[in-house]
Amino acid sequence: MHERRNFLMKLAGLTAGILVPFPMIKGMPGPVRDRLGELLPLRKLGKTGVAVTMLGLGGYHIGWTTETDAEGTIEAALEGGIRFFDTAEAYGPHISEERYGKFLTPKYRDVAFLMTKTLAKDAKTAKKHLEGSLKRLKTDFLDLWQAHAIASKEDADTRLNEGVFDYLMEAKASGKVRHIGFTGHTNAGAHAYLLEKLKKEGYLETVQMPVNPVDAAHGVSFIKQALPLAVEQEYGILAMKTLAGGQFFAQKMELEKKLWETDDPVIPGRISLTEVLNFVWSLPVSVLITGASTPGMIREKVRLAREHMSLDKKRQQQLIEKVADISRQEKVEYYRNRG
Repeated sequence: MHERRNFLMKLAGLTAGILVPFPMIKGMPGPVRDRLGELLPLRKLGKTGVAVTMLGLGGYHIGWTTETDAEGTIEAALEGGIRFFDTAEAYGPHISEERYGKFLTPKYRDVAFLMTKTLAKDAKTAKKHLEGSLKRLKTDFLDLWQAHAIASKEDADTRLNEGVFDYLMEAKASGKVRHIGFTGHTNAGAHAYLLEKLKKEGYLETVQMPVNPVDAAHGVSFIKQALPLAVEQEYGILAMKTLAGGQFFAQKMELEKKLWETDDPVIPGRISLTEVLNFVWSLPVSVLITGASTPGMIREKVRLAREHMSLDKKRQQQLIEKVADISRQEKVEYYRNRG
């Protein structure tokens, strides 16, 4: 318990520093707007100088839901004020990028912050992936490109030695990519290792990782091991797996087929969907990336974003303690190495 309190204290106050205040309109604070309407609240994306919406649309679901629902979900996200769009060349594979290229970029590229990722283990493959992604997404540049799914320290070293991160920098220098980073959901130690390894270079700008109360309750934790390092180095932090890939729900597949209610338990009888999202947004994350396979699902998350109430450290601690006893159950965070 003492360790958990320590890491919460280290993060205390940092979230406020990444919030972008509302602009003054006729002497009163008002929401940011663009040609489509009112945006969700904005947060600073680390040292990039860019501000992004606090909620982003995940691309994985866009790649496997029906094409009709994919189009509707993208439109609902835009209508709700989301401007951050996540995808990867591996989603589908390629289907998610193709659907963004069909339904997002032709009409909305000017307002969308567009991110995709590469699983490449070497520079040659990374170059091929970038060329394919740009073609499928129907755009001349990416707002963010990330090395995808760093799985271990050995994997990190392989991609470093085989020039993947050098090519990310090359792509940025060429103008095909504006910002670069990396992701991973398997190994918190690998995240911490890569953050430390590249600390002096300082050329990476974003990091994507699981962020949820169960992760925080475990000794091997992205929140405890990687997030403080990322904050220290002014990375933009992208939160994923906030509902443990849906495993927090008792009946995942049924909930994929209908719009959930905000009072449905995430972990039955312990914490709610609202509490989990508020927990994540109370940490210094730039954007919470959420999966949604229907327009109704993304509208629900938009509503929760607009109603967000920040949790103090005491309340965060209480939520962590409520799930501490299940934090070692593999079925809860099935996607990661608990090592």
